[in-house]
Amino acid sequence: MKKIFIVYGHYDEKSFNAAIRNTFIESVTKIGHKVDVVDLYKEKFDPVFSGEEPDKIVLDHRSRIEKSDAIVLIAPIWNFRMPAIVEGWIDKVLAPPWAFRFKRLFGNYGYPLGNLKGKKAVVFCTYGSPQFAVRTFFLNMPTKRLRRGVFNICGITDVIYKRYFAVPFVEDKKRKKFLKDVQKTANNI
Repeated sequence: MKKIFIVYGHYDEKSFNAAIRNTFIESVTKIGHKVDVVDLYKEKFDPVFSGEEPDKIVLDHRSRIEKSDAIVLIAPIWNFRMPAIVEGWIDKVLAPPWAFRFKRLFGNYGYPLGNLKGKKAVVFCTYGSPQFAVRTFFLNMPTKRLRRGVFNICGITDVIYKRYFAVPFVEDKKRKKFLKDVQKTANNI
Protein backbone atom coordinates (compact mmCIF):
# COMPACT_ATOMS: atom_id res chain seq x y z
CA MET A 1 0.00 0.00 0.00
CA LYS A 2 1.28 3.44 -0.94
CA LYS A 3 0.26 6.75 0.56
CA ILE A 4 -0.53 9.34 -2.10
CA PHE A 5 -0.82 13.07 -1.42
CA ILE A 6 -2.94 14.79 -4.10
CA VAL A 7 -2.95 18.54 -4.69
CA TYR A 8 -5.96 19.48 -6.80
CA GLY A 9 -6.13 22.92 -8.39
CA HIS A 10 -9.31 23.62 -10.35
CA TYR A 11 -12.32 25.64 -9.24
CA ASP A 12 -14.97 23.80 -11.32
CA GLU A 13 -16.28 20.44 -10.12
CA LYS A 14 -17.59 19.78 -13.65
CA SER A 15 -14.18 20.31 -15.26
CA PHE A 16 -12.14 17.64 -16.98
CA ASN A 17 -9.58 18.12 -14.20
CA ALA A 18 -12.26 16.93 -11.74
CA ALA A 19 -12.79 13.86 -13.93
CA ILE A 20 -9.04 13.21 -13.84
CA ARG A 21 -9.00 13.55 -10.04
CA ASN A 22 -12.00 11.27 -9.59
CA THR A 23 -10.66 8.63 -11.99
CA PHE A 24 -7.24 8.66 -10.34
CA ILE A 25 -8.64 8.40 -6.80
CA GLU A 26 -11.05 5.62 -7.77
CA SER A 27 -8.28 3.69 -9.51
CA VAL A 28 -5.64 3.89 -6.77
CA THR A 29 -8.06 3.17 -3.92
CA LYS A 30 -9.41 0.16 -5.81
CA ILE A 31 -5.94 -1.39 -5.73
CA GLY A 32 -5.43 -0.63 -2.04
CA HIS A 33 -3.51 2.64 -1.91
CA LYS A 34 -4.35 5.35 0.61
CA VAL A 35 -5.20 8.83 -0.69
CA ASP A 36 -4.93 12.22 1.03
CA VAL A 37 -6.42 15.06 -1.04
CA VAL A 38 -5.97 18.80 -0.75
CA ASP A 39 -8.48 20.76 -2.85
CA LEU A 40 -6.87 24.20 -2.94
CA TYR A 41 -9.97 26.08 -4.10
CA LYS A 42 -12.36 24.39 -1.66
CA GLU A 43 -9.92 24.97 1.17
CA LYS A 44 -9.41 28.59 0.03
CA PHE A 45 -5.64 28.17 0.16
CA ASP A 46 -3.90 31.56 0.28
CA PRO A 47 -1.26 31.45 -2.48
CA VAL A 48 0.37 34.77 -1.60
CA PHE A 49 3.86 34.39 -0.19
CA SER A 50 5.41 37.49 1.35
CA GLY A 51 8.41 36.01 3.11
CA GLU A 52 6.52 35.01 6.24
CA GLU A 53 7.23 31.89 8.26
CA PRO A 54 5.13 28.84 7.29
CA ASP A 55 1.64 28.93 8.80
CA LYS A 56 -0.31 25.97 10.23
CA ILE A 57 -1.73 25.03 6.84
CA VAL A 58 1.69 24.92 5.14
CA LEU A 59 3.15 22.92 8.05
CA ASP A 60 0.19 20.53 7.86
CA HIS A 61 0.70 19.98 4.11
CA ARG A 62 4.40 19.37 4.68
CA SER A 63 3.66 16.85 7.41
CA ARG A 64 1.26 15.02 5.11
CA ILE A 65 3.86 15.00 2.31
CA GLU A 66 6.44 13.55 4.71
CA LYS A 67 4.06 10.65 5.39
CA SER A 68 3.40 10.04 1.69
CA ASP A 69 5.16 8.01 -0.98
CA ALA A 70 3.97 10.14 -3.89
CA ILE A 71 2.82 13.69 -4.61
CA VAL A 72 0.23 14.10 -7.37
CA LEU A 73 -0.60 17.49 -8.89
CA ILE A 74 -3.79 17.85 -10.93
CA ALA A 75 -4.41 21.21 -12.59
CA PRO A 76 -4.88 22.96 -15.91
CA ILE A 77 -2.17 24.91 -17.65
CA TRP A 78 -3.18 28.54 -18.12
CA ASN A 79 -0.81 30.95 -19.81
CA PHE A 80 1.84 28.21 -19.78
CA ARG A 81 1.78 27.74 -16.04
CA MET A 82 -0.53 26.22 -13.45
CA PRO A 83 -3.20 28.44 -11.84
CA ALA A 84 -1.86 30.98 -9.33
CA ILE A 85 -3.31 29.02 -6.41
CA VAL A 86 -1.18 25.97 -7.35
CA GLU A 87 1.90 28.06 -8.12
CA GLY A 88 1.51 29.73 -4.72
CA TRP A 89 1.18 26.33 -3.07
CA ILE A 90 4.47 25.30 -4.70
CA ASP A 91 6.14 28.53 -3.52
CA LYS A 92 4.92 28.15 0.05
CA VAL A 93 5.00 24.38 0.64
CA LEU A 94 7.87 23.12 -1.53
CA ALA A 95 10.18 25.84 -0.26
CA PRO A 96 13.65 25.87 1.24
CA PRO A 97 14.97 24.89 3.69
CA TRP A 98 12.23 22.26 4.13
CA ALA A 99 12.02 20.86 0.56
CA PHE A 100 15.60 21.68 -0.45
CA ARG A 101 18.64 23.65 0.60
CA PHE A 102 21.64 24.99 -1.25
CA LYS A 103 25.16 23.69 -0.91
CA ARG A 104 27.65 26.48 -1.48
CA LEU A 105 30.44 25.70 -3.87
CA PHE A 106 32.20 29.07 -3.86
CA GLY A 107 31.14 32.69 -3.66
CA ASN A 108 27.52 33.01 -4.74
CA TYR A 109 27.54 29.67 -6.54
CA GLY A 110 25.96 26.50 -5.26
CA TYR A 111 23.54 23.78 -6.13
CA PRO A 112 20.30 22.50 -4.56
CA LEU A 113 20.18 19.47 -2.33
CA GLY A 114 16.70 17.97 -2.28
CA ASN A 115 15.17 16.82 0.97
CA LEU A 116 12.32 14.80 -0.59
CA LYS A 117 14.39 12.00 -2.12
CA GLY A 118 12.68 8.66 -2.50
CA LYS A 119 9.28 10.14 -3.28
CA LYS A 120 7.54 9.97 -6.62
CA ALA A 121 5.68 12.79 -8.36
CA VAL A 122 2.87 12.55 -10.88
CA VAL A 123 1.57 15.61 -12.68
CA PHE A 124 -1.69 15.61 -14.65
CA CYS A 125 -2.18 18.76 -16.72
CA THR A 126 -4.81 19.81 -19.20
CA TYR A 127 -4.19 22.26 -22.02
CA GLY A 128 -6.52 24.21 -24.26
CA SER A 129 -3.80 24.34 -26.88
CA PRO A 130 -2.95 21.54 -29.27
CA GLN A 131 0.19 19.54 -28.61
CA PHE A 132 1.94 20.92 -31.69
CA ALA A 133 1.74 24.51 -30.41
CA VAL A 134 2.99 23.67 -26.93
CA ARG A 135 5.90 21.58 -28.18
CA THR A 136 6.89 23.76 -31.12
CA PHE A 137 6.34 27.33 -30.04
CA PHE A 138 6.68 27.02 -26.29
CA LEU A 139 9.29 24.24 -26.08
CA ASN A 140 7.41 22.26 -23.42
CA MET A 141 8.06 24.98 -20.83
CA PRO A 142 5.48 23.82 -18.25
CA THR A 143 6.85 20.27 -18.34
CA LYS A 144 10.46 21.32 -17.98
CA ARG A 145 9.76 23.85 -15.26
CA LEU A 146 7.77 21.45 -13.08
CA ARG A 147 10.06 18.47 -13.62
CA ARG A 148 13.41 20.24 -13.34
CA GLY A 149 12.62 23.50 -11.59
CA VAL A 150 10.33 22.12 -8.90
CA PHE A 151 10.55 18.36 -8.32
CA ASN A 152 14.18 17.65 -9.27
CA ILE A 153 15.36 20.51 -7.05
CA CYS A 154 13.39 18.95 -4.18
CA GLY A 155 15.18 15.65 -4.78
CA ILE A 156 12.29 13.94 -6.57
CA THR A 157 13.67 12.40 -9.74
CA ASP A 158 10.90 9.87 -10.40
CA VAL A 159 8.44 12.23 -12.12
CA ILE A 160 5.61 11.19 -14.41
CA TYR A 161 4.13 14.05 -16.40
CA LYS A 162 0.83 13.41 -18.18
CA ARG A 163 -0.55 16.05 -20.55
CA TYR A 164 -3.92 16.17 -22.21
CA PHE A 165 -4.09 18.65 -25.08
CA ALA A 166 -6.93 20.66 -26.69
CA VAL A 167 -9.30 19.45 -23.97
CA PRO A 168 -12.08 21.99 -24.69
CA PHE A 169 -12.14 20.92 -28.34
CA VAL A 170 -11.91 17.13 -28.28
CA GLU A 171 -14.86 14.74 -28.48
CA ASP A 172 -16.01 12.47 -25.66
CA LYS A 173 -14.25 9.52 -27.29
CA LYS A 174 -10.90 11.31 -26.89
CA ARG A 175 -11.70 12.33 -23.30
CA LYS A 176 -12.45 8.70 -22.47
CA LYS A 177 -9.08 7.78 -23.95
CA PHE A 178 -7.45 10.42 -21.72
CA LEU A 179 -9.19 8.98 -18.65
CA LYS A 180 -8.03 5.45 -19.58
CA ASP A 181 -4.50 6.88 -19.52
CA VAL A 182 -5.15 8.34 -16.04
CA GLN A 183 -6.40 4.93 -14.90
CA LYS A 184 -3.35 3.17 -16.37
CA THR A 185 -1.02 5.69 -14.65
CA ALA A 186 -2.81 5.14 -11.34
CA ASN A 187 -2.56 1.36 -11.68
CA ASN A 188 1.21 1.65 -12.22
CA ILE A 189 1.97 4.07 -9.40
